[in-house]
Amino acid sequence: MTSSKVTDTKAADAPEEGYERGLGSRQVQMIAIGGAIGVGLFLGAGANIAKAGPSLIVMYALAGVIVFFIMRALGELLLYRPVSGSFAEYSREFLGPFFGYFTGWTYWLMWVVTGMAELTAAAIYVNYWFPEIPRWVTALVFLVILFGVNLISVKLFGELEFWFSMVKVTALIGMIVIGLGVLTFGFSAAGDTAAVSNLWAFDGFFPKGIGSSLMTLQGVMFAYLAVELVGVTAGESENPEKTLPKAINTLPWRIALFYVGALTVILCVVKWTEFAEGVSPFVKAFAVIGIPAAAGIVNFVVLTAALSSCNSGMYSTGRMLRNLAESGEAPKVFSRLSATKTPAFGIFVSVLFMGIGVVLNYVVPEKAFGYVTSIATAAGIWTWLMILISHVLYRRQVVAGRLPASSFPAPGGSVCSWIAIVFLLFVTGLIAYDADARVCLYVMAGWAAALGIGWAVLKSRNPQVAERGDEPEFEKVG
Repeated sequence: MTSSKVTDTKAADAPEEGYERGLGSRQVQMIAIGGAIGVGLFLGAGANIAKAGPSLIVMYALAGVIVFFIMRALGELLLYRPVSGSFAEYSREFLGPFFGYFTGWTYWLMWVVTGMAELTAAAIYVNYWFPEIPRWVTALVFLVILFGVNLISVKLFGELEFWFSMVKVTALIGMIVIGLGVLTFGFSAAGDTAAVSNLWAFDGFFPKGIGSSLMTLQGVMFAYLAVELVGVTAGESENPEKTLPKAINTLPWRIALFYVGALTVILCVVKWTEFAEGVSPFVKAFAVIGIPAAAGIVNFVVLTAALSSCNSGMYSTGRMLRNLAESGEAPKVFSRLSATKTPAFGIFVSVLFMGIGVVLNYVVPEKAFGYVTSIATAAGIWTWLMILISHVLYRRQVVAGRLPASSFPAPGGSVCSWIAIVFLLFVTGLIAYDADARVCLYVMAGWAAALGIGWAVLKSRNPQVAERGDEPEFEKVG
């Protein structure tokens, strides 16, 4: 059973699919900024610096360009037809119902496993201050609090995400300003050794070779996961025609400042050989500079980043399950909205699965945490590929005159999307080459088989679900 079409001619003024348009420009901007700053940067960058040295800056810049291509492709689709189902909905329209089904469930999986990892991480961070509190208790408390926030209203979700992002942004800007001060004026314990020449003075800019630098791309791409979350907010943005282009167009300077800028300053202040896996480069830099309570400050920021990611996960999983239910690809109960216009049951079920992370807090070894993040990366790459392929097919329809042009066209048409597709396939090859990381591809193969079986059962019970309609299921909004 496919979802009914919106026939109201004032669709632009109505909340899409029954949602409340409760996310203002300020909140959408910060959700977009927060999506580009995560635990992958605050923690994961340490291991990648050890592997690639200063050349990691180039890897973040290169990946950032590709992520911008992805977001401009998504932006063109969103302004053609902003719907809360976003990537799944476009996959369904341009590639067929199976791809919409597969993308929706895979994006749901990405956020559920990310939620498990982030809850565990948050509990570890709290242990820094309160070692006597069992980790499972902390994880459970955070799970319940964030669940309540997501149930109350989309406005409260947006407000909490705004302040989570504000903490991350303030910490990064503070790090950059302090680092530039050390480089310029030479104050602090790091003043005598801080220099721009640290970028090449220790075995060159590519100390481990270009091959080692390229191998960090899989970790770098994980750091950028969730940047596409702004697409999920499309159905609940007050004015998608204005807020979404602005949020997407500011992505390059966010990447340049928060990733490339912050890492460049850190690697000028502290030589790259002092960084190691498991140590946040921000904690290390603050400690070398000699800022009091440096570890505590960064621990708070990383805790905020973990809670922000989990909060976003609850938001997006509920919306994606509702989109799947509206399309007949998930139980109909997921399509219901609560009195506060939130997909409460979908959020509840997603939280139950995230709760597995609470149960496993004692038994999940450190390596398993890495496996979970690699699974999230693989699921994220699939989502990005579907965005790009959908964009290429949409552009063909526009050129042929079969679909209206978007008010926010991607520069270069579909050329940049093709470049991004090739890049993502290259990163997938790198994952397959890495013995530890390739485990996620086995998991994804099992996931694909499970979804394939589910699709076969779905078709046998309801053949209509596999029929691709000639028209979009929701009219253009805005």
